[in-house]
Amino acid sequence: MIAYIIRRLIAAVLLLFVVTALTFLIFFGVPRLGGADADTLAARYVGKTTGPEQTHRAAERLGFTDPLYEQYGRFVKGIVVGADFDTGTSIEHCPAPCLGYSFITQNPVLPDLLDRIPVTLSLAVGAAVLWVVGGVATGVVSALRRGSFFDRSTMGVALAGVSLPIFFTGLLSLSIFSYTLKVAPPGGTNPMDADNPLDWSRALILPWITLAFLFAAQYARQTRAGMLDTMGEDFIRTARAKGLPERTVVVKHGLRATLTPIVTIFGLDFGLLLGGAILTEQTFSLPGLGQYAVQATIKNDLPKVLGVVLVGSAFIILANLVVDLLYAVVDPRVRTA
Repeated sequence: MIAYIIRRLIAAVLLLFVVTALTFLIFFGVPRLGGADADTLAARYVGKTTGPEQTHRAAERLGFTDPLYEQYGRFVKGIVVGADFDTGTSIEHCPAPCLGYSFITQNPVLPDLLDRIPVTLSLAVGAAVLWVVGGVATGVVSALRRGSFFDRSTMGVALAGVSLPIFFTGLLSLSIFSYTLKVAPPGGTNPMDADNPLDWSRALILPWITLAFLFAAQYARQTRAGMLDTMGEDFIRTARAKGLPERTVVVKHGLRATLTPIVTIFGLDFGLLLGGAILTEQTFSLPGLGQYAVQATIKNDLPKVLGVVLVGSAFIILANLVVDLLYAVVDPRVRTA
């Protein structure tokens, strides 16, 4: 198992290298292939009234005049050992792991990301608990009561949850519960400013429910389909023939075998959310990684975009590693090679 983890960690580092290289090439190399030179790229960050000489100096300061491999090497060096950056007014040293400096604000990227990770983590963890518990429980009960009113109504609601976009359900919940009934905080409330856990959870309750509603619908349908297939298997009939209680048959044998695909999609979904729940954070104006990524993309602030991609990729790779290790725990038939 230790050797397997080491192999996966090495593969994760290589994968992060490939992701950062491709992202760097897309944002820095594609504009050049389209005919944009270094001064054209720098003109985005120096203002419309700046003269050609100032624009060229800015291009040199930002490193746009260097070959792409040198720019990428400088980026990787900053992550590994740190690097020095010219902010325009002084030379600043950025200790490792350094993700560079913003082209617009001249602030280091990593502290900005670290400030926003708690918001995204709070949103992702709270919503994940709600959608896993609610979705799996609903799917199990629907499968055991197939064709009943509960089954049809919950699957209908699940279909609506999958179909409705989150910016619609989010704005609708804000309109009803925040601005009409005034039982929840309005959009733009930062949960990290809360003085106690109660205020923190109250600031996140609407984003949690809105995000969980979208994912719980998918998990309920997935669990229901898996339970319907599993409960007809031979080992389920054998367990019942042994006289095991129905609760044990359902939970220990039926649900446990059904959870393997659930764990897989949960790892992917949770890793993606840790990289930034873009629509949810935008809808509720939460200062997390998703909102940060949107603002960086709109402003063409490439170091920020690279930083978000790197952090998001790391979360996804870590989540997949944890999922692979959980397979043997969830289903004893699965053994890690």
